[in-house]
Parts: sequence; C-alpha cells; structure tokens
Amino acid sequence: MKRMKTNCTGMDAELAGMLLDSRPASAKVQAHVAECGDCQNELAELKATMQALDAWKAPEPSSYFLTRLGARMREEREAAPAGWLAGAIARLRATVAYGPGLHARPLAAVALTVMLLVGGGTYLGVTDWMHPAQQTGQNAAVVGDLQTLDNNAQVLDQMESLTGSQNGD
Repeated sequence: MKRMKTNCTGMDAELAGMLLDSRPASAKVQAHVAECGDCQNELAELKATMQALDAWKAPEPSSYFLTRLGARMREEREAAPAGWLAGAIARLRATVAYGPGLHARPLAAVALTVMLLVGGGTYLGVTDWMHPAQQTGQNAAVVGDLQTLDNNAQVLDQMESLTGSQNGD
C-alpha cells in the first residue's frame, strides 16, 4: 500500500481544538483528518487520554499529613551532622530550605533605616560643606529690608481691616 504524504504541520493544535472546542472544526481540518491515518491515530490517543483524565479522582490527603510533615521538618532542623564543615553547610542549607530560626526581616529593616539616615546625613553634610553660604552684599540687605517693610505693611492693613469690622458690629 502506497502511503501519500500529507502536510500535518500545525495539526496538533487543531486536533486539540477538535476535542476541547464545542464548535465543529473547519472543513479543511476535518478533510485532512479523514485522509491522514497519523492524525486519526493522534486524535484517538487524545480522546483516550481525555477519557482517562475524566475518570481519575484525586486521592484525599491523610488527616495527619501536616502533623507528620511538621515533625519531620523539626527533626531535620535539629539533626546535628558530623564535622564542622558539614555542620556549616547543613545549617546554611537548612536556613535556605526551612527559613531562619529568627526572623531577620525586622533586623534588616532597622539596619536599612540606620544606613539611610547615616547616608542622608552624610550627604547633607558634604553638600553643605561643598557650597558655603553666599556672601550678602549691601544690595541684598536693601532688598531684604524693603521686603520686610512691605510684609509689615500688609500685616498692618490686615489688622486694621479686622479691627474696623469689629468696631462696626
């Protein structure tokens, strides 16, 4: 029997779509599956797999599972390996696998806060040292005096308007 060569490229997704999609496949795909024995076999295998998965029921976990798991983890943490190098490696592995005995997050947060405060204070001290206060000249003093007088005049006007409205009542 002479076998015809067919183009099965991209048919995997189409076959899965035929099984999972409620809409029927396109006429082209159906014609290809009808002609191609390999695609018919693949479709039959996919159907068998889906039926096996539908029939499978997940087993119920044991009610003592978490208790035994906690005890086993405690035993592993407390087990002392022989030799100082093996002990150091085992402690490092246990810390990574089970977490540290002490929670280091609050300690790390405090250390980071201190570093930020010290670093920020150092930065401010360095920038103030690098840029000394500017020398004020006579013109700057005159402008400052005029601004102060203007502010005082505004305050006096506000106070007069307040006292005028109180006397009118």
